[in-house]
Amino acid sequence: MKEEFRIAWRNLWRNRRRTIITAASVSFAVFFALVMRSVQLGSYDHMINNFIGSFTGYLQVQHIKYQDSPVVDNSFIYNDSLIAAISSLDNVISVSPHLESFTLASAGTQTKGVAVIGIDPEREKHFSDPEAKLVKYRINEESFRKIQEESPVPEKVLTGIRKNLGRSYSSLSRLEMELGLNDEEKTLFLPEILKHVEFANAYLRGDDDGILVSDRLSDFLGVGIGDSVILMGQGYHGVSAAGIFPVRGIIKIPAPDLDNRVIIMTIPAAQELFDAGGRISSLVINLTDRSERTIRSAGNRINSFIRDKDVTTRTWYELNPVLYQQIKGDSQSSVLVLAVLYFIIFFGIFGTVLMMVSERSKEFGVLVAIGMQKRKLRRVFAIEMILLGIAGLLTGVLVSLPPVIYFSHFPVILRGELGNMMETWGWEAVIATAGVGFYYFWQLVIVLIMILLSTVYPLRKITKLKETEALRA
Repeated sequence: MKEEFRIAWRNLWRNRRRTIITAASVSFAVFFALVMRSVQLGSYDHMINNFIGSFTGYLQVQHIKYQDSPVVDNSFIYNDSLIAAISSLDNVISVSPHLESFTLASAGTQTKGVAVIGIDPEREKHFSDPEAKLVKYRINEESFRKIQEESPVPEKVLTGIRKNLGRSYSSLSRLEMELGLNDEEKTLFLPEILKHVEFANAYLRGDDDGILVSDRLSDFLGVGIGDSVILMGQGYHGVSAAGIFPVRGIIKIPAPDLDNRVIIMTIPAAQELFDAGGRISSLVINLTDRSERTIRSAGNRINSFIRDKDVTTRTWYELNPVLYQQIKGDSQSSVLVLAVLYFIIFFGIFGTVLMMVSERSKEFGVLVAIGMQKRKLRRVFAIEMILLGIAGLLTGVLVSLPPVIYFSHFPVILRGELGNMMETWGWEAVIATAGVGFYYFWQLVIVLIMILLSTVYPLRKITKLKETEALRA
């Protein structure tokens, strides 16, 4: 076996160009398969983290009827000892109480159905962290007019500002990127721009009677900081729920669908509005990872703490069946696309191998004619293909690692018309890859199987080789 390995290794480098072409075909197959799967899984992760990590959590403790009828009547009384017990579990990052319901929000002549979420402002910082989502910069007609009239900004920069009219930002880096300023323009003009687009905002205190309004909803209602919003709905056991609440802050929620319809207030204010003293609709739990095993295990442990038979723990799969099914369906269709890609890649590898065998027909004929057994020749050829496959696999993995790792930490943020279009469709305007995970192993296994399958025909050809015909080739 050692001798056959040495012969195979030498054979590879007798024709470097042929070896490099064959290994490169395998390498490109691995690279494209890994990057494509990483982008697909990254988009799922981003979608799930935005929606689940900022709204529903991975687990929720709630009344058994709340899932089918999410009204204040299906709430429950909780205490801090339950939160302490859940927080002590492994893999639990945060536990946040919520009191959620639906009301009509009205300001002036505008009225819209909204989701009202009562939170504990301090605990919520470890979950959805609304404070980090407070709008810090806003470009509207008034600020644009002031920039034109009062600031010495060139037309090129004004054009970039004009393209982003009506948009809000919770970070300076995103604003700079959207405006497309170079380093010199940032130094000269950014301070002047910020002077007019900076947005005063505030977070909720523990006993606050004000509200936070999502960015797109504030545009629809036409309200700003200090304005009041009227909320009208139904409270606990059918009582009338109505109140006037001052706007303390405006937040930009990454999920556009939620950004159109969310109002946040403190739990005491929500309990007073809905006449639900001491009650909450759910305990929202965030975990270290979203593997099904971790979620199921944590859910079972939490259920063991609950003494109320009308209260249970639900996973995000149960809380968001539509999103879960959408991801499953899209994953299946993407697997089909990936299968077509593998089909194309397989014939690329097979064609390269077939070309290599055809070029070496005379060589094989000579080896058999001088006494090499065909089974030994087959083993040498198989070792050559395995070595080529390993070289291609390793190269493909090494080449794919930098972009996969980089874009998992620094996703591509889409801007301009494409970014606006994606947000209009309900998606956050980013493209991210998934980090290196178990899917890497499966892609490598699949490509290795393709390499082994592509050697079947050449090995059969060697078995049926006729020396006289091969020598005349």
